[in-house]
Parts: sequence; structure tokens; C-alpha cells
Amino acid sequence: MRNALKPKIIDITRDRDYEKYLYKCLAPAPFRRYGRRQPYLEKAISRGFHKKILIFNEDIIGSIEYAPAEVSGYPIIGNNVIVMNCIWVLRRAKGHNFGKLLVEDMIRSEKDADCFATIALENHWSPWFRKWQIEKLGFRPLDKISVSHKAKNTEQVFNIYLMWMPMKEKAKPPKLDEQEILEGETFCISHPLYRPQTWKGYIFEIKQSDTQN
Repeated sequence: MRNALKPKIIDITRDRDYEKYLYKCLAPAPFRRYGRRQPYLEKAISRGFHKKILIFNEDIIGSIEYAPAEVSGYPIIGNNVIVMNCIWVLRRAKGHNFGKLLVEDMIRSEKDADCFATIALENHWSPWFRKWQIEKLGFRPLDKISVSHKAKNTEQVFNIYLMWMPMKEKAKPPKLDEQEILEGETFCISHPLYRPQTWKGYIFEIKQSDTQN
């Protein structure tokens, strides 16, 4: 039996052999350049954006992307904050702690950051960015906003959490621009908070919720 290869993490912002993964997720969807993704990458890569893929046994099974708060995909505000836009490990690769491996690589690469931040979802119908998953990676909740979607599952209230992971004692907690997050996200067409190009105005509405941190 062939010995299993060690997992390998490649920064594809510097390796054009995997350029298409700058524009797409690991889902087996046809590759196409998403219109809003192109200008985002042009702005963000030169200012510290990174996307990395994890290869195990010659199979691409995970990815992570992150950037300084100033050019992140989320309206997160803070000084010397690195924001994790996305992390994804395919279900068939579960059980190897590959998510933690990707986060640890991000932390090593951004060792001068005061803290790391991202978002998490609770009671959302998507299987991605669930709060317990993000907590398992080492983040903890700072704040939340309860919302409903104006076009999908309009009666379902879900929570968007601001999550963070401080690295230095001097780290100041980042903040989430609650008004801007109501507009939805445009940096990734597959994101659970994605706002279609044809939608005008806010796509989320603030709601009251009894769910606690």
C-alpha cells in the first residue's frame, strides 16, 4: 500500500498553476470569472490578501482566504486585524483536523497581527460558517446581529456573529459595521450572505432574537 503523503499548503496568490481557484470554491462547478470577484482581487492582493489551498494525496481538499481588515470581504473594522474571509474543507476529508492546519498556517504567516477575526452564522440554512465550527478553530464570539433574509426563507431569523482570536495582549477587539453587513457580501458568489447583482439596497433586515452568546 502506498504511504499517505503529507498535506501541502500552497499560496495560490503566488502560484498561477492554480489561478482558477482564486475565482472559485472547491465545489465541482464550471469555472468562470465572477464579475465582482475580479475587481476585489485586483484591489486586495496588492494589499495583503492571500488564498491558500490544501493538497492531500494529490487531491485539493481544503482552502482558506484572508486579508487585512481594510481589504477583507467583510465590513470588519480594527487596527492590525487579519480577517478570514473563508475556510472550507471537503466533507470527505473530515477527521484530519485540516481546518486547524489551515488556520495555524494563517497565524504563522501573519505573526505580526494583533488578532484575527471572521464571521459565523447560527440558525442559517447553509452548512457553512456555523458558529460551532468557527469556535472549534479557535475563534470566540464578540458580538452578534440577528437578521432575516428579504428574499429567501424570509420568516427564519438567524444570527451573524463577529468572531475573533486575539494574539497579543494589546489587541483591541474589532467591530462589525452592522449597517454594511445588511447589504450582503459580493466577494464570493457562493457565500451564504451573498447579494445578487440585481438586488438593490439591503438584503437583510434586523430582527430581535432571544439567542444568547
